[in-house]
Amino acid sequence: MDRSVSDIDALIREEKRLTALESQSEAWAEGISAGIEPEILAEAALATAFAELLRSGGEQAALALLDRMRDRVIAGEFEPDLVRH
Repeated sequence: MDRSVSDIDALIREEKRLTALESQSEAWAEGISAGIEPEILAEAALATAFAELLRSGGEQAALALLDRMRDRVIAGEFEPDLVRH
């Protein structure tokens, strides 16, 4: 079965997403084990993510991500029953 460049790019992007999710989950678990409250972990993760995105992609990229994440929260994508990895 031949795969297009687009298909291969999508597979690579998904593999990167899953690897990033795994890394973030491990860091989160370590923070919880250290007694850090979820709200503090979340704020630190978001602050780090937005600082890096601002550095690499600028304000528009950071604001676009913020808008996409807001829409996903409103849509209920992160509800505990619906979280999928």
